[in-house]
Amino acid sequence: MSQIPSNQFHNMVMSRTLFWLFIASLFVAFLWMFNNVLLPFILGFAVAYLLNPIIYKLEKWNINRKPASIIILSSFFLLLAIVIAVVSPILVREMGAFAEELPNYIDQIQASAQPLVNSLQAQFGLYSNEDLIEKIQPYMGKAAETSAGFLKTVVSGGVAIFDFTLALFLTPIVAFFLMNEWPKITAWIYDIMPRDHEKTLKGLLAEIDQKLSGFIRGQLSVCAVLGVLYAVALMIAGLKYGFFIGLMAGALSIIPLVGSIVGLIVSVMVAWFQSGDIVYVSIIAVIFFAGQIIEGNFLTPKLVGDSVGLHPLWVLFSLMAGGAVLGILGMLIAVPVAAVAGVLLSFFIWKYKNSSFYKKTPENKTAKKSVQTSKKK
Repeated sequence: MSQIPSNQFHNMVMSRTLFWLFIASLFVAFLWMFNNVLLPFILGFAVAYLLNPIIYKLEKWNINRKPASIIILSSFFLLLAIVIAVVSPILVREMGAFAEELPNYIDQIQASAQPLVNSLQAQFGLYSNEDLIEKIQPYMGKAAETSAGFLKTVVSGGVAIFDFTLALFLTPIVAFFLMNEWPKITAWIYDIMPRDHEKTLKGLLAEIDQKLSGFIRGQLSVCAVLGVLYAVALMIAGLKYGFFIGLMAGALSIIPLVGSIVGLIVSVMVAWFQSGDIVYVSIIAVIFFAGQIIEGNFLTPKLVGDSVGLHPLWVLFSLMAGGAVLGILGMLIAVPVAAVAGVLLSFFIWKYKNSSFYKKTPENKTAKKSVQTSKKK
């Protein structure tokens, strides 16, 4: 069997690499140019992707895809509307009350921390508030500039009321068409694959689907269960704003550990200012420690699984990077992009370790043998 010359092989590798880099660049440019109008399409795709396995099960019962899509999609949005109708009044009331009390909490924290502040001022030679302001003035300017840039990014990312309302209206329509046309879309994607890489690409897509579906569906389930557990437990314990804090901790649990840590800090602070009793504060803290035990030993292994999990730091970085680049849209697609990047990076590392760049080349082996032969002589 004839071997491909070295220069021809490298040219072929370079051309294929440039081709895929060009495709990736087009995708990034598309997201950048149309990020203001992509929100309902991304949400619709997410809903269709999450609900599509149920459609396949209904098709096995001889139910056509179109009526099955209507049934599943209608049930999903009806259930979502019921949950929002039940939860939103309590959530809005507690969020408003928490926002009103937050300045008082901050004042109390400042009063409690004043002895430490005085000690630090004496240590660093800051004997007056004017000295302190003079020291931190350069950093305040940078912080204000960063905050203004963040707000601008958030607004351009689609948080405006009109864009949000439009997204709510268009998302079910987009989801329905995608669910109805899902087999045609997947068939079209398989049809345009390069024939000599079809098997490899299908394997990568299957691995991406396994990791993405496992993490997204599993982690969303973990978030929902934790949010309900924390909210109910904190309300039973009598914590002010417990319902809001519990749901917030559950929502932030999309990043493992982050939701529980934030919820623990906020709830302990509220519990201390509410009662001043260390026993009550300990009870509130135990709720979050128990939540972590339940998540680590029962929820995550059952709903997510170790094989499809994404590292918390990777998820956190992807969310921050997505928010910085594309605002809300970037945060929505951050975790899927992180899952895809993780699979592709593992594939490239595997290819690298099986290439001549990583292994000893035949030339090096030949040279080593010749040196050993000359030493024997």
